Amino acid sequence: MRLAERVTRIQPSATLAINAKAKALKAKGAHIVNFGVGEPDFETPEHIREAAIQAIRDGHTRYTAVGGIDELKDAIRQVIRDDYGLSYQREEVLVSCGGKHALYNLFQALLDPGDEVIIPSPYWVSYPDMVVLTGAQPVIVPCSEDAGFKLKPEDLQAAINDRTRMLILNSPSNPTGAHYTPSELAALAEVLTPRENVLIVSDDIYYRILFNGQEWANIAMVQPRLQPRTFILNGVSKTYCMTGWRIGYLLGDAGAIKAATKIQSQSTSNPSSIAQYASVAALRQQTGVVREMVKVFEERCQYVVGRLAAMPGITCPRPAGAFYVFPSFSHYYGRGAGDRVIQTSLDLADYLMESAHVAVVPGGAFGEDRCLRFSYALSHEDLREGFDRVAKALEALA
Repeated sequence: MRLAERVTRIQPSATLAINAKAKALKAKGAHIVNFGVGEPDFETPEHIREAAIQAIRDGHTRYTAVGGIDELKDAIRQVIRDDYGLSYQREEVLVSCGGKHALYNLFQALLDPGDEVIIPSPYWVSYPDMVVLTGAQPVIVPCSEDAGFKLKPEDLQAAINDRTRMLILNSPSNPTGAHYTPSELAALAEVLTPRENVLIVSDDIYYRILFNGQEWANIAMVQPRLQPRTFILNGVSKTYCMTGWRIGYLLGDAGAIKAATKIQSQSTSNPSSIAQYASVAALRQQTGVVREMVKVFEERCQYVVGRLAAMPGITCPRPAGAFYVFPSFSHYYGRGAGDRVIQTSLDLADYLMESAHVAVVPGGAFGEDRCLRFSYALSHEDLREGFDRVAKALEALA
């Protein structure tokens, strides 16, 4: 059957593909240590689950407004006031079926063929393909390991031209865990402030998962003049362990939010009514659960960085947040085991899957082929077992 041409220009999600392959091996009886997961391994807090049950009992099971219920919009606005010091009106908020959906709606509403979108690399796997689906052009700007995988002002300046429509910033980052400090954001803001044609998307989905007392900031907080053209992307999935509930949200210019809501009205319409009411409880009833989860992630991060440092030839900047590490394995490229020769991150990921039953995501999917992404949203026992297997598999490469 003939497919639409646009489908041929995008790739399936690498993370979902790795998870599918891991599940297939697991179904055959293999014990897979899956470092590819992109979600917390904690249960949704009890008070959030109870709020969902109560929503069902209260009859909140019908369609809602396309862009979300007022109670959830108000809870989002309050969180942004408390955590960002920024104010938004209801008409500047869109609730969608996950953060990815919110971002897709925004891109469809704002980007045209010929527009360029600056994406610092390494990047979350879906950014370039979602841009391509609009007919716009991703402009990938490599960010070196020496720079902590963060965008430098001079590289941003060099990438901007008259066709530049948007910049995407993700902090803390998937896949690297890198977090922009207020001073680093201020330096980027100096480049962006006079370029009034450039919009900014601040993907803050991991913003509460920060380590070592890192100070939270995004670019609109650092430079208020940029708030009118900054879009804040967030959701409840990572912070509140609600990945399957599919609630993301977007804040920004009212006209753009109205347009993105129109796009949503012709695709999914409203997100799940029950998940929306559960999300109100998540945002309004803050508990110590999030702090405890972040503490566990920080402890795991220290362990993982230590294990990687002990492996010959591997380098890995210490993450400042999220729950991923992005170490370089290029030291092992050109080596092999049997008739297999490792030349790329995909080669190495396949080798680790097949020989060690360890699932990782190849760095090529994130724009940096020298690296692999490991999630440490796993138990300590699985982390120890997984890195034991990785170390043994690397020793077998000659």
